Amino acid sequence: MRAHPMAGDSFIAVVLLLTDLLFFVAAAETPEVPMPPWYVVLPLDVVMVAPLVFRRKATLWSAYLVLLIGIPHSALELGAASGLAMMISIYSVLVYVGRKQGLLYLVITLVTSAIQLWADPPEDVWVLAIIGVFSSALCWTLGEFAGARRAYHEEVEARLHLLETERDQATRIAVGEERGRIARELHDVVAHAVSVMVVQADGASYAVDGNPEMAKRALQTISETGRGALAELRRLLDVLRSDGDDEPRVPQPDASAVTDLADRIRQAGVPVTLAIGPDALAGLPAGVSLGVYRIVQESLTNTLKHAGQGAQAEVVVRREADVIDVKVTDDGAGRARQLVPMAAKHAAPPRKLTVPGGNGLIGMRERANVFGGTLEVGPAPGGGWQVHARLPVRLAT
Repeated sequence: MRAHPMAGDSFIAVVLLLTDLLFFVAAAETPEVPMPPWYVVLPLDVVMVAPLVFRRKATLWSAYLVLLIGIPHSALELGAASGLAMMISIYSVLVYVGRKQGLLYLVITLVTSAIQLWADPPEDVWVLAIIGVFSSALCWTLGEFAGARRAYHEEVEARLHLLETERDQATRIAVGEERGRIARELHDVVAHAVSVMVVQADGASYAVDGNPEMAKRALQTISETGRGALAELRRLLDVLRSDGDDEPRVPQPDASAVTDLADRIRQAGVPVTLAIGPDALAGLPAGVSLGVYRIVQESLTNTLKHAGQGAQAEVVVRREADVIDVKVTDDGAGRARQLVPMAAKHAAPPRKLTVPGGNGLIGMRERANVFGGTLEVGPAPGGGWQVHARLPVRLAT
């Protein structure tokens, strides 16, 4: 059923069809039971069960077709397929569409069945009514259980995907740290080798006339040191070489790309207001310029992911003397605004918040610290979220 859902649903439809056809054959052999001719019964039975084949892909269409066709099917008393198909449709709408649509369909089904029983009441009308109510309640209970189980599995899959992503990120971080360590080793190797070669070359230049043997030994030392340094460099560079050398390399963005970033976020569905002060981005060091871009990028990405539908964001970049001020705020789709007045009655005096966060917030905080700046992250006054960074334009030497 899980591997081939349409095949399983087709099997259910065929079983219901065969059940009704067996009922028709049995009734045809009993003259006391009047039955419509076969050319009426057979097409109506087929049309009755056919929508069940598509109950997962087009759930609402299938369910309401079953309800519509079930009216003449049950009125002609052609078998149990109409009732069973309606019970399956109640379950399907609840599981695959939602509780609200499922409740609406259940009410319509019960009202339709009640009208049919009232218009043409059989002798055991109360028995049929009780059976119908209990059957509907059973299908609803099964649907609630299956829906909760499905939601649980989806949540587990999402968490597994998140764990895999975090594991990949942790691996990349570990690789980056290892490559940083190797880069420091590379610096030590080159510095040591070059220092030895310079000292030996100076000694050889002084001893070349007075002590040729000493000059020869110095030149041999230079040669051996150079060869050893080259071998060590090859080893370290092999480790540093990226596995994705075939991937195209693009230059790192800078603060001037914030406008394009805001346009991409707008295309993704979040209105972004961008305010950049005059000459705010002019003459920034490359590292600071990249830091400004990354902080805005991470802040807008968090708005896109967490603020909710209908949220709006504002990016303000200003330059104050030797400090560039970056503030990114969103209104959180207005969800927190109504809580602010009530909370303010018993709240302590407002203070700036700096909250811990995931890898994105940690990365922004590290960028700010590297350049000697500050980063404040927390709820914005009146609802929403804000990120406020201040980076020095001139880096300390």
